[in-house]
Amino acid sequence: MIGGELTRRVEQLTAERAPFVVATVVHVQRPASVAPGSVGLVLADGSIEGFIGGHCAQHSVRLHALEAMEAGWPLLLRILPEGPPEPVREDGAVTVVNHCLSGGAIEVFLEPVLPAPRVLVAGDSPIVAELRRLGPAVGLDIVAAQDIPDGTLTPAATDLAFVVAAHGTDELAGLRAALEAGVRWVGLVASRRRGASVIEELRAEGVSEELLGALETPAGLDIGARTPAEVALSIVARIVEVRREAQTSEERHEPARRDR
Repeated sequence: MIGGELTRRVEQLTAERAPFVVATVVHVQRPASVAPGSVGLVLADGSIEGFIGGHCAQHSVRLHALEAMEAGWPLLLRILPEGPPEPVREDGAVTVVNHCLSGGAIEVFLEPVLPAPRVLVAGDSPIVAELRRLGPAVGLDIVAAQDIPDGTLTPAATDLAFVVAAHGTDELAGLRAALEAGVRWVGLVASRRRGASVIEELRAEGVSEELLGALETPAGLDIGARTPAEVALSIVARIVEVRREAQTSEERHEPARRDR
C-alpha cells in the first residue's frame, strides 16, 4: 500500500505528467529481504524510489517495469533463484531467474501509471465543446485555448494531436506550429475546398511538402458527420486510431527483452 512520502511523490509525478510504475510486492517465499505489501516507484529513467527488495531483485524489477511502461499494460513479475535461463512469458506475467537472490522468491505486480495523451484544440465552437466532452471518455487529455491563462496553445512533439476547429479564425499560426513541432496528428475542421486553400497558404509561407502531408483536412473519419457532436466523434475516433496504430507498430518492432 502506498503511503507517506511515496503518496506525495505520486501526486507530484502525476501533476508533472511524468510516467512511472507502481511496483507492489504481492508474494514472498523466504528467505527474502522484502515483505508482501512493500511498494516502490520506478521512474522513466530507471530509478527506483521506495524499497522492493535488494540489489538483485531491483535489477529485474527495473528492467520489466520499463517494459510495462512502454507497453502500457500491467505485468506480474516472478523472480526465482533458479530455473530456465531465459524468461518464461505468459499472458500478463513473466518469470525470470536471478541467481544472486538469497534463496527465496518474490512476485511483484508492476502497474504503469501513464499520463493521458494530450490533445490540443484550437477554436471556440460547438465542435470544440463536444471534443472536450467526448475526449476524456476515451482517455484523452483535451486542452483548449480556454484552459490556458493567456490563451496560447504551445504544441510539442509529445502531444498526440492538434485540432483546429476555429472556422477560419487564426488557423495558420497554430497549424504551422503543430506541424513544425512534430505533433503526431494534425487536423483541420474545414470543407475540402477551404482545407485545400489553407494548405496553399501554408505552402506560400514556406511550410515544406513533407510537413503539409501530415495535415489532415477535413479532420476525422468519414462517417457522414453533420452535427457538431458527430464531427467531434469522427475526430476522436481518428485520434484513437492514430494512437493505437502507433502502439501496434511499437509492439511489432519491439525486440524481445531478456534479463542480463
